[in-house]
Amino acid sequence: MKNFTRNALTLALASVMVTPVLAQENTAKNVILMITDGTGIETFRAASYFRHGALGHEVYDEFDTQLFMATHPLNTSTTPTKSDDGTVTFEPAELWNDEVVDTVYEGSLGNYKGYFAGYDYARADYTDSAAAATALASGHKSYNSAINWSNDDEPLKHIGEYTVDSGRALGVVSSVQVSHATPAGFMAHNVSRNDYRAIGREIVDSGLATVAIGTGHPYYDAAGEHVDNPGESDFRFIGGEETYQRLVGGETDYAFIESKDDFEALAAGELDLPKDKVLGLVQNIQTLQYSRPGVTGGNLLDTSPSLATLTGGALNVLSASENGNENGFFLMVEGGAVDWAAHANNLPRIIEEQIDFNEAVEAAVEWVENNSSWDDTLIIVTTDHGNGLLQGPDSDVNAYSPIVNQGAGALPLVRWHSDTHTRELVPLYAHGAGAEFFFDIAQAEGGLSRYEVDEDSHYWIDNTDVFRAGLNAFGIEAE
Repeated sequence: MKNFTRNALTLALASVMVTPVLAQENTAKNVILMITDGTGIETFRAASYFRHGALGHEVYDEFDTQLFMATHPLNTSTTPTKSDDGTVTFEPAELWNDEVVDTVYEGSLGNYKGYFAGYDYARADYTDSAAAATALASGHKSYNSAINWSNDDEPLKHIGEYTVDSGRALGVVSSVQVSHATPAGFMAHNVSRNDYRAIGREIVDSGLATVAIGTGHPYYDAAGEHVDNPGESDFRFIGGEETYQRLVGGETDYAFIESKDDFEALAAGELDLPKDKVLGLVQNIQTLQYSRPGVTGGNLLDTSPSLATLTGGALNVLSASENGNENGFFLMVEGGAVDWAAHANNLPRIIEEQIDFNEAVEAAVEWVENNSSWDDTLIIVTTDHGNGLLQGPDSDVNAYSPIVNQGAGALPLVRWHSDTHTRELVPLYAHGAGAEFFFDIAQAEGGLSRYEVDEDSHYWIDNTDVFRAGLNAFGIEAE
């Protein structure tokens, strides 16, 4: 296995029967899943061009396993249908259909021409982040809006629960609200992703996670400014005002932290905590940085730590906890605001958010190399779905033409073809204990040559396979 280093920059619940077991020989002690929300391959490339002036310099570019993933939902309903009606199918060959069409896609930002039949296919029947998180966390496809909830209207057991049942510790980190769809998918269950209060209460009251960190602070606005008298709805992301008051009053399983100084001290291993479990709300109701005023990157909020800092803090808490130290842990880290920037077709901010995510991956790799090993830890880097169908400037005449590099520090030349989610095949990178599982189950897809990736990467898996890879790495057997 390669050695590489980069410096980190600054409830009856089960539709399948699973027997949890502690890790045996040749299984992983730790699994770290890192999700950059709403990201196609050209989003990854845009950040690399801006940051490095070339491809191949991100830490995950050296991972042994590199392939692609399908993300479509079970159906596009927003409630359980309890039927097979509307079941979404996926044929990857349809993505590459370069038949010219005269269709028009009506987006929130305006209309986009269809150009090619493959683009229309990519824009149809896409998942939302809730159904995607459910697939990644539970191994089951479901309807859009489901948080570990089945189309038969039943809760689904997720990998966070399997992790804790096996004697390990669970951690969840996000650059958006702690009860938002993706982080919720690894800590909670709900028929609707929009029921933030119930999701927030479950996160706090279940005590399932050893560490949970995100935004959604009721006393701070999107600019990181203090709010003297928040409204009732401002408390929704943490389960309502009563739940928030119990949390800050020390009446839950969690030590509560909120300041940038405390998050940085946590990452440095210098914060004394009154409890073994930590719940942190960054002082922002929306995102770490994306929702701040202004356009350029020179006005970062002083109140928000980086995603790399939050990742380092979570790793310190998990590895020092009784279960995490003895038996290992599962950590999910989400760069959630990449998706927000894609919805806005905001190229400078999507690059900024993706770079912040990349630095978090570097922090995780650095932790493995300094505190664990690749024989003990598996890192998976992926996204939950595409967004924006970002392509090159001439992709209106040449289907899937790549974005154009303008050099480090310069925005690449691009063309957006949507302002919402897609079902394009998205990248997945994995390294460490159990990474080979992905190629063991992958399907070949020659059309991936359109993405100009190595032939060794012309394979794809389903998003539900990420859940199975986690179980496999941990040595947890499904019956």
